[in-house]
Amino acid sequence: MSKERGGGMPSGTSTFVRHRARKRFADDAKSADVNGEQNSSQNRKKYKSFRIRTLSTIWMIAGFLFVLYMGHLYIWAMIVVLQIFMAREIFNLARAAQREEQLPGFRLLNWHFFFTAMVYVYGRFLSKQLVTTISSDKLLTKLFSGFIKYHMLICYFMYIAGFVWFILTLRKGLYHYQFAQYAWTHMILFVVFTQSAFTVANIFEGIIWFLLPASLIAINDIAAYIFGFFLGRTPLIKLSPKKTWEGFIGASITTVVSAFLLANWMGRSLWLTCPRKDLSTGWLECDPGPLFKAKYYTLQGWVPSWFPWQELVFLPVQNHALAFGLFASSIAPFGGFFASGFKRAFKIKDFGDSIPGHGGITDRMDCQMVMAVFSYIYYQSFIAPLNYSVADYLDQILKILTLEEQIDLYKQLGEVLQKKECIPV
Repeated sequence: MSKERGGGMPSGTSTFVRHRARKRFADDAKSADVNGEQNSSQNRKKYKSFRIRTLSTIWMIAGFLFVLYMGHLYIWAMIVVLQIFMAREIFNLARAAQREEQLPGFRLLNWHFFFTAMVYVYGRFLSKQLVTTISSDKLLTKLFSGFIKYHMLICYFMYIAGFVWFILTLRKGLYHYQFAQYAWTHMILFVVFTQSAFTVANIFEGIIWFLLPASLIAINDIAAYIFGFFLGRTPLIKLSPKKTWEGFIGASITTVVSAFLLANWMGRSLWLTCPRKDLSTGWLECDPGPLFKAKYYTLQGWVPSWFPWQELVFLPVQNHALAFGLFASSIAPFGGFFASGFKRAFKIKDFGDSIPGHGGITDRMDCQMVMAVFSYIYYQSFIAPLNYSVADYLDQILKILTLEEQIDLYKQLGEVLQKKECIPV
């Protein structure tokens, strides 16, 4: 009676409630354990990927520095190897997308067009260096003079040979596929050779015009990864879900500051600043030009006397480096976004697996493509006109003009100077 008046719960109901509470607690604990194991597994995978990516980056940087030390010709060879890997990855992507219709010999035709493009692009960009190299050797002059003179004609007939080859392989019922593959091949050659040709042109104008832009892209990529890894919260663009605003902003600041500092350091090395006018591998000596001549600014009166730096050393090239840094951090990443969209269109994660933790060569070169073209155009627009000396003009005159034309130029130049009363009549 007393229990009923006190509103006590029947013993059977009480036991059932306690049982349900214990079961719910056990389920919650089990769910928490499962979630904890999943989070722990994800964290392990995340840090394992970070470790693999870091080690790959270290050996890539070490190999790059070795090639850089070897000089211009070896850097060019490295670019050619990277081109071959990139073309192979994208050619394989095309074949993976259309496996059902394989054509015998089409892969060989792809590489024929690749080789033709290589001969045309490098023959055109490096003609001056090739002429300088062979002019001192009679045998080389005989071997290559015809190639230099008829370079464009040779490349044209190489392309025509590939064109005729393609036409002869056309098969009824496969026209659409074959013409699609033909267009795909030309798109690949455009993407691969556009950036790499400009890169090689930059190398022979001075390694710094290749090294500085390439380094800034690498710094921006690494900084974006680190800032995004530890601080990333806000997604940047849907095409690349792992990109974050925190990574983008942190990388931008890091890249611009690095550009200013690296230009000062690189600009002091003749090996990096002197242009290579031939295809040799020897040491370089040159007048670095006004861009690489230091200017000193005193800090006396602005800093205390005990301050260790009483003057600043500034190189004019650092102004241009800021432009490179801004482009590398703000525009060049869109090359990566383009590659991300491209991979999504083909439903693949990476272009290949050549580099552990990074994917394929093309995955690492997406931003470099955009940066290389900008670097060449910027150099030719704002820097190259400042670097020509009297010796450069004289060198071109001696190479291009015949002996009679040189004598005629000498007479005309003398007449002009006499009219200006610069020399006595």
